[in-house]
Amino acid sequence: MGRRGTQAEAAEAELARALRSGPFHLALRTALSVRGLALHRVQHRLAQRGVKVGLTSLSYWQQGARRPRRPESLRAVGMLEEVLDLPAGSLTRLLAPSSTEETGRPAARSLRSLVEGPRAVERLLAELESPADGGLHTVCHLERVLIGDRRELRSRDSHHVVRAHRDGVDRYLAIHRGDTGCDPERVTVRAFDNCRVGRVRWHAASGVLAAELLFDVRLRAGDTYVFGYGFDDGTAGTSSEYVRGFSFAGGQYVLQVRFDAAALPVRCRRFTQASANAPRAGQQELTLAGRHRGVHLVEQGVRPGILGIAWDWT
Repeated sequence: MGRRGTQAEAAEAELARALRSGPFHLALRTALSVRGLALHRVQHRLAQRGVKVGLTSLSYWQQGARRPRRPESLRAVGMLEEVLDLPAGSLTRLLAPSSTEETGRPAARSLRSLVEGPRAVERLLAELESPADGGLHTVCHLERVLIGDRRELRSRDSHHVVRAHRDGVDRYLAIHRGDTGCDPERVTVRAFDNCRVGRVRWHAASGVLAAELLFDVRLRAGDTYVFGYGFDDGTAGTSSEYVRGFSFAGGQYVLQVRFDAAALPVRCRRFTQASANAPRAGQQELTLAGRHRGVHLVEQGVRPGILGIAWDWT
């Protein structure tokens, strides 16, 4: 048997393993590679069979950024099996809820439930061609917020440890929502550890800014990565709280809020919320102390929802 025949057998064996064990996106990507079909050719062959699927959707499916769920998408997967000359049901079965693709990805909550005025954030995600699930979840996140002498949110810095739950992740999308009066066009994005700033977009009316932080490597599912970034704001009025929404469960979160000596609050408290419109719960008084005039919270195992610290001025 020639070398070409040996390589073909090895490729078929690899495809068989991917179809057997999944996850779906890996099996699809392997099938595309082994069959030597580009996405536009697959799209054309599906169209010939009466199934219309966008190139973006096909790309997201093979990356693991999205899963086919709607009836028409599941029908397209069935046709994909035919186009790629695969056993009937070999891809479809990998979309079952118990599929390996779901293993390792924590329970999630939708973006709409975590932010006020979600349309602005969704618009920015669309402009940056980023799915709501960026393929990462938090292992550990240390965040420091600085409140200035005008009671304004002056800056915030983050040291972030993340784990990829799909292959090919090479960036993180950081969202900054300023206080009332924030001018996101004047907010500065800083990348200071294992990343660099990519595209930046903002929605002026909502005071929201989205920034791509580009990694130095492309991650595979299960890989961890450490990076640091920050925002310099100072453009808004009085700040009275800082909140962070978590789409995924798991991981540790530490939030420290420091105040300028010329503007100290009279009361600070931590709180939780199940969603942006839910009542606040788990309120706990925090004592302003220490040389750096700050308060903090530590959450060992984050749940999907919102954590924050609020403070009152005189």
